[in-house]
Amino acid sequence: MNDSSRMGEMRSDGWLFTRAYAKVNLTLDVLGRRADGYHELASVLQTVALADTLAFRALPNGQIEVFCDAPALRGPENLVYRAVEALRGATGCRRGVRIELQKRIPAQGGLGGGSSDAAMVLLALNRWWHLGLARERLLELAASLGSDVPFFVLGGTALVEGRGERVTPLPDLPGMWVMLLKPSVAVSTPAAFRALTPADYTDGQATATLVSAIRGSALPSLDGLMNALEARVCQEYPAVAESRAAFFQAGAQFVCMSGSGPTLFALFPSLAEAAPVYQALLGEGRQVWLTRAVSRKEALRVVSLPGESDI
Repeated sequence: MNDSSRMGEMRSDGWLFTRAYAKVNLTLDVLGRRADGYHELASVLQTVALADTLAFRALPNGQIEVFCDAPALRGPENLVYRAVEALRGATGCRRGVRIELQKRIPAQGGLGGGSSDAAMVLLALNRWWHLGLARERLLELAASLGSDVPFFVLGGTALVEGRGERVTPLPDLPGMWVMLLKPSVAVSTPAAFRALTPADYTDGQATATLVSAIRGSALPSLDGLMNALEARVCQEYPAVAESRAAFFQAGAQFVCMSGSGPTLFALFPSLAEAAPVYQALLGEGRQVWLTRAVSRKEALRVVSLPGESDI
């Protein structure tokens, strides 16, 4: 199988298209503050089918161009641009590329959109440019770009520890519907963590229990899913608390915040159970998506690392 068919759709005009999936935090334990200023985390992450689209095309003379349909994300501070620079710096490769990014994952939503885009750039260009970097090296580059980026190098269901750089793949969860509701407010990740006090820190038991259940092929208990940031975010941002209440009122049996928020999510075993909740929230004019959990194989279908079989 040639490289382009392993990566995604390579069109006859030279454009290569790939997807970059969002994530939700099924658990997020904050264990305490580290000496380097970051917080020690333990979290189970899951990719979901809401996705950005990335298009790649070769450019001459080592040029890097990034265009995004969201104007605020077009500059060199975009993680996509930084991912290209990190990959070229690590390998000495000077090839040029134009990347066009269509955003569907909401920015500053706690869904990891920018991190997923960056990880897909590392994976796709490593394959397309025949750089041959192994997974371990890609994970190191990913960690240099941001705390969530290493997870997206692996995708699927995974345990994430440290500040996000330690990622342990877990067995895929059974198929399930995932509903996302984004309140009309932006939450700064650094601000959300700064608002924590020692009383907000957790012991990691929720994450450990979920990991044990997943490894035992058990369905996750909704009662055990949690986010240590949620209470403070709801306190500081009333729109998040109001949206959480609306989610329950629409019929969700369980609601949890993803990452540092503000996006909230609920899990449903069937479309029949999810559809009425989705329609109720749409009817209220809320920003809501009905998506699904994505397996590791599907999340990484567009790429393959050296030494691995096609996926």
